[in-house]
Amino acid sequence: MTTDRGAPLQTADRALLVLLAFSHDREEWGVTDLAAEFGWDKSVAQRLLASLAHRGFLVSDAVTRRYRLGPAVWHMATAWERHSGMAGLVRPGLRQLAAASGVTALFAVPDGTHLRCVESADGTSGPLRAYRLTGELYPGHAGATSRAYFGMLAPGTRAALLYGRPMASFSELTVTDPAELEALMCRVPSDGFAYSQGEYDPATAGLAVPVMVRSQPVGSLTLVGPHEQLDGRRDELLATLYSVGESLGELLTPRQVRGRRPGTTPPAPRTSPQKG
Repeated sequence: MTTDRGAPLQTADRALLVLLAFSHDREEWGVTDLAAEFGWDKSVAQRLLASLAHRGFLVSDAVTRRYRLGPAVWHMATAWERHSGMAGLVRPGLRQLAAASGVTALFAVPDGTHLRCVESADGTSGPLRAYRLTGELYPGHAGATSRAYFGMLAPGTRAALLYGRPMASFSELTVTDPAELEALMCRVPSDGFAYSQGEYDPATAGLAVPVMVRSQPVGSLTLVGPHEQLDGRRDELLATLYSVGESLGELLTPRQVRGRRPGTTPPAPRTSPQKG
């Protein structure tokens, strides 16, 4: 009786493990490699993949017989975003950061060659703009918000996205020379943060850290305000930025992305960017 009652739960858990196995680094799975990854019989892997494909969560390539994520995943993600989604998830951390710093805090995710603000929280000094920052786009070449994310990408990936296309100048401090911009980007992994003054908005400064999920950048967390509110406070503000950024990364990390076969070594724990 216990086995019969437990079987559906085990099957459901295995199906979720299959979905979580798809990632930026692994966009396709076949029956054989999925079975090997989780230590399952091929028949089990085949049934799981076929069931998920039947419900639209996966699609199968008729030639390679490998599976990719399907439209049902997109529909669920759309529904999640429509009901506050990621904004609701990160809002408490942003409010904590804004209260501690006194300035506006925002979380942004990549959107092509830009970073898009998902959510923001105003500090005690009041709102940065007369309108909500949610949805605002920040160009990839200008400002700390974008640099904290793009600086964590592999140089080749970053070059394909940013360079070889026109880069607008928003002020006399905007860097538009690819070589100079690349030098600034390359400092982010070692520094662990990005700082800018007047590059995108001449009246504001920004201090940002990358938000990481399992060693991959997924966005950036930024404190932004008038120059006088951030000048000379970098060390004071970074400690809280790193702490909240780490918490956001944990919130956005799927549980057990990969299965671990018996006898294998568990993955090393994630580390925060070097604080410099």
